[in-house]
Amino acid sequence: MKPLPRQVFTKEFRFEAVKLVIEQGLTQMEVARRLKLSDKTLNRWVVLSRAGKLAGVDAKRTVPVGSLEAELSQLKKEIAVLREERDILKKATAFFANLSR
Repeated sequence: MKPLPRQVFTKEFRFEAVKLVIEQGLTQMEVARRLKLSDKTLNRWVVLSRAGKLAGVDAKRTVPVGSLEAELSQLKKEIAVLREERDILKKATAFFANLSR
């Protein structure tokens, strides 16, 4: 049985995932769950980002990202943004429902 291929993520995907943790204030577990990542992978990216070394991750790797993989990562990012927006709307609805009482 052949081992599973290692996932390859684009720089943009890594930066956006880290941005959700650092700037948006979401927990690493929540972001990892939303983006279907390992929490250990995301934690490594956050640590490297805070050290200013995230841009150099996997710089040696020469495997090109195919169009399907690029589209998949883009869709995962969009899903994460949409879920965040949905959660905000749920909270706003509950807030305004309490105000009307």
